[in-house]
Amino acid sequence: MKAVVIYEAGGPEKLIYTEVPTPQIKPGWSLVKVKGFGINHSEIFTRQGLSPSVKFPRILGIESVGVIAETTDEKNLPVGQKVVSIMGEMGRAFDGSYAEYVLLPNEQIFPVNTKLSWEELAAIPETYYTAFGSLLRLKLKETDKVLVRGGTSGVGIAFLKLLKGKFPTLNIDGTSRDPAKEESLLAAGFSKVIIDKDNHLQTDKRYNKILELVGPASIKDSFAHIAPEGIICNTGLLGGQWFLDAFDPITDTMRAYLTGFSSGDVDGLRMNQLLDFITEHQIDVAPEKVFSLADTKKAHEYLESSHSFGKVVVMNN
Repeated sequence: MKAVVIYEAGGPEKLIYTEVPTPQIKPGWSLVKVKGFGINHSEIFTRQGLSPSVKFPRILGIESVGVIAETTDEKNLPVGQKVVSIMGEMGRAFDGSYAEYVLLPNEQIFPVNTKLSWEELAAIPETYYTAFGSLLRLKLKETDKVLVRGGTSGVGIAFLKLLKGKFPTLNIDGTSRDPAKEESLLAAGFSKVIIDKDNHLQTDKRYNKILELVGPASIKDSFAHIAPEGIICNTGLLGGQWFLDAFDPITDTMRAYLTGFSSGDVDGLRMNQLLDFITEHQIDVAPEKVFSLADTKKAHEYLESSHSFGKVVVMNN
């Protein structure tokens, strides 16, 4: 089969499109024919050598949509069943979805029932599941003032679309480090764009709910902009910092609440609830940019560029 393999850490040029053996099924694992997958910032971190647990060579890819090609669980995962898979060490402890086929543990394969196109479905798993889980954790109400910190990211745009689908009149502000992206953010549906300069918001405005996608690098500043009894949900690590420095869990959270969501908390019921939510509210989930498997390197280059906005997917023919 064709696959994209990384043999050593580095830039996008380290992603090598090549021929490798198709995985053979083993007890408790089934083979998925990959129709498409999204590109994620965590995969860029891994490619750069910033995931110490990942050993090269490796086929990256922490999410996949496709159909069952060979199965060891005919009852729950029959051949031809449309499926989604995310996380669970795919693309990290074992080879992932940057390929024509991926071998996955059965418990990590989730059957789905949807009429969405493959391109639309490929844009959903990691990004929209993360946004949906964060939306639930924030306990959002129609009267909330909401800020998305990291508004230009795939999860940021997905969160905006989900929330606008449910509450069309809700005011949702988004942040960007690049003032040139203001027009695109407003066109996407944000009410106002707040510039984030060196992890400090250029405003005195306060919010009831903040989706924190920059992460530990900016959480303390987010607390300076949260209203009393508000909630901050830390979901992303776009700031490149994994842990909080000089953070006092008592004094720094006295006025508001800090929670989080990890896309590693996956279950098939919530995944299908997400797909139903998208259908019910007629949410446009089309990806912003589509690449072929052979051009996965270009997909990484694009996501890292200043032109990136929204979800980037790779599709197999």
